[in-house]
Amino acid sequence: MNIHVEANTLNGSQLKHKRREYSHEDLAKITNNFDRILGRGGFGPVYHGFIDGIEVAVKMLSSSSVQGYQQFLAEVKLLMIVHHRNLTTLVGYCNEEGSLGLIYEYMANGNLDEHLSGKNIKAKLLTWEDRLRIAIDAAQGLEYLHNGCKPPIVHRDVKCANILLNENLQAKVADFGLSKSFPTDGETHLSTVVVGTHGYLDPQYAMSSRLTAKSDVYGFGVVILKIITGQPAIIKMHDDYKIHISQWVSPMISNGDIKNIVDSKLEGDFDTNSVWKAVEIAMACLSNSSKRPNMSEVVTELKECFTAELDRKRTDRDTENQYSTEFVPLNLAIESEPSAR
Repeated sequence: MNIHVEANTLNGSQLKHKRREYSHEDLAKITNNFDRILGRGGFGPVYHGFIDGIEVAVKMLSSSSVQGYQQFLAEVKLLMIVHHRNLTTLVGYCNEEGSLGLIYEYMANGNLDEHLSGKNIKAKLLTWEDRLRIAIDAAQGLEYLHNGCKPPIVHRDVKCANILLNENLQAKVADFGLSKSFPTDGETHLSTVVVGTHGYLDPQYAMSSRLTAKSDVYGFGVVILKIITGQPAIIKMHDDYKIHISQWVSPMISNGDIKNIVDSKLEGDFDTNSVWKAVEIAMACLSNSSKRPNMSEVVTELKECFTAELDRKRTDRDTENQYSTEFVPLNLAIESEPSAR
């Protein structure tokens, strides 16, 4: 198969004008001969590199990747036309016989899953404020795919591992190899082969093969629960018995037990109302498809959670300042009194 010719016919000549095409030799120079692996995905290994002194990530197609070529094309086509501050940016690509690669902006803080699971031991602890900011960023990226793109695009593999964080912990949705755009004739769903990640996959989509934007909303509900609890999507209980994160959290919600729902690493440093609201949003995202919010509503609700948390921190600071202003002048007054004669 002549990959080069096929890719050009599928993607059109605009590909070359908008994003630079690199040779395999270029990629070898960019990555210092592929010497530092950042990670591995379904597509293949991801390498660290530099272009003109700027860090990049180079994702190479593995020969063992079954759907790799189709996913490569899907990702390039999508990222040619889609641009948003909360979606990863494609810098360039390599499309040579036997060598397919995608070059992205480098995301210094890896993916969200590494942070929540503790796999990234060098990572700083994400505060509740950090977590909400990340959730809002990712939600905005998905909201743009669903509402800002014509035709709308469904990601199909929303999960914490596909939410990347830059040096400022700004979140960007990544990995568009499974994404599907809806036909322009106003259809509300597509019938497709079911793909996704266990634990994040919308059960209604899995049963019916009918893909809608609400399938992404389900996956994002699981992301929010992971952000709150720090638990994996599928939790191992005793004797290898496994349950979904939503089943794990449900009894505690019924009992009003917020303390045991929230990731213990936060050590109680959060606004309770903010967390409860986030739990409610997550569970709404996991409800029956017809009752799920859309991503615009999710963004709005998460911003309210964020405001509540900022208000708590402001109140705490004001209280501290109040004490310091009450006591400091008093001490100064005592020290400045003339000594008794």
